[in-house]
Amino acid sequence: MTSKNLEEAMKAAGGPVNMLRHSQAGPNVYPGVPPEYTNWRDEQRAWQESCVLFNQSYHMADLAVEGPGAFDFLNYLGINSFKNFTVNKAKQFVPVTPDGYVIGDVILFYLAEKKFNLVGRIPTLNWIMFHAESGKWDVKVELDERTAMRKDKSRRKAYRYQIQGPNAMKLMEKALGETPPDLKFFNMTTLKIAGKAVGALRHGMAGQPGFELYGPWDDGEAVHAALVKAGEEFGLKLVGGRAYSSNTLESGWIPSPLPAVYSGDSLKDYRQWLPGTSYEANASIGGSFYSDKIEDYYFTPWDLSYGGFVKHDHDFIGAAALKEKQDDKHRVKVTLALDTEDVLRCIGSQFDKEDRAKFMEFPSAVYSMHPFDRVMVGDNLAGVSTWVGYSSNERKMLTLAVLDADYAKPGQKVTFIWGEENGGSKKPTVESHSQYAISAIVSPVPYAEVARTSYAGNDGWRGKL
Repeated sequence: MTSKNLEEAMKAAGGPVNMLRHSQAGPNVYPGVPPEYTNWRDEQRAWQESCVLFNQSYHMADLAVEGPGAFDFLNYLGINSFKNFTVNKAKQFVPVTPDGYVIGDVILFYLAEKKFNLVGRIPTLNWIMFHAESGKWDVKVELDERTAMRKDKSRRKAYRYQIQGPNAMKLMEKALGETPPDLKFFNMTTLKIAGKAVGALRHGMAGQPGFELYGPWDDGEAVHAALVKAGEEFGLKLVGGRAYSSNTLESGWIPSPLPAVYSGDSLKDYRQWLPGTSYEANASIGGSFYSDKIEDYYFTPWDLSYGGFVKHDHDFIGAAALKEKQDDKHRVKVTLALDTEDVLRCIGSQFDKEDRAKFMEFPSAVYSMHPFDRVMVGDNLAGVSTWVGYSSNERKMLTLAVLDADYAKPGQKVTFIWGEENGGSKKPTVESHSQYAISAIVSPVPYAEVARTSYAGNDGWRGKL
């Protein structure tokens, strides 16, 4: 029987950690597109060597926020500065709890005066909707839920595509019939493709230039066909769900921070507002990291490389807590390059009836909604790994991890613990297995050199959000 709300679900399960650890939910799915259009190896290679089309029309939720109070309302909920934030700009929007822990992150589009759209995972959008309903802000919100959660199976309001890769601009020029506008990163304009007005955000993933394109759902098929036709001579690959989920390993974005809403008296009203059917009540954690304290699964903005977003030029939820934390010794986001021989030993154990490791799926070896694996230096816990998978471009098994600063220096040798304790859990995605220790080297994030060059520093788009 489903609990009435998140607070009740936690109590019924014996606490949040027990609820999340024993949740039957597997990893997030990517509906609406096939797992592979060709094969995931070539699809991965294309975003570094030619160009790709990511169809994001199905797996992310959209939240429209409108009204006279919309600007101040969103500014109050985000750690980001809104100074110089104007129409036709976008930013990575990060809200935190009163205790300064991350709820999640989404992309915030400033569409027109008093009109915004936020795109991404539902935990952040739930947080915004709660405050719109419970506060005194003069705003109206409207959720366009992701396809997998639409009970009536109705179509979305808008399509959303990304064109990325070294040939992206050549493709766009052919589709437009003219040179694409020279926009700065995270600036927007309106283009015309296949006779349709198309919203365009200058964007990039895995360090390659590109555009995010969006518009009314009914225009999506014509725009998609025109992009595919224009990309034929430039090596365009459509990207399926398998390759899409692995892109983050090269770009360095941690896609699944656990929303830090499961503890704290100040969030009790929110947990009672979230229904028992919500993402938060049905999420899952998995991996070799175990703690009875749910707070040990939370992240601060600095853990996720969002420390630079924290601006105290405005009042916002969590501001006081972040001021107290700003001078702490922060954890650092890194890439772990797993030792190939150890990975092969782990994979080879699938042929051993005595001592089998947890199966490593390719390209993303993720089997819960929120992965947490231990990273060790000797007997010391150095931090946690949050995503693991294979890059055909780098020919390496990689993970994204958050480590204590003392262990986060490039070249540091660490040990990644793969698999769950005591032979595994009751999750349907977990078979009986043994834990394996895999050597790894702390490496830069993003791992791909071109991504580091594009994203880092004041000249990169991350420095200007």
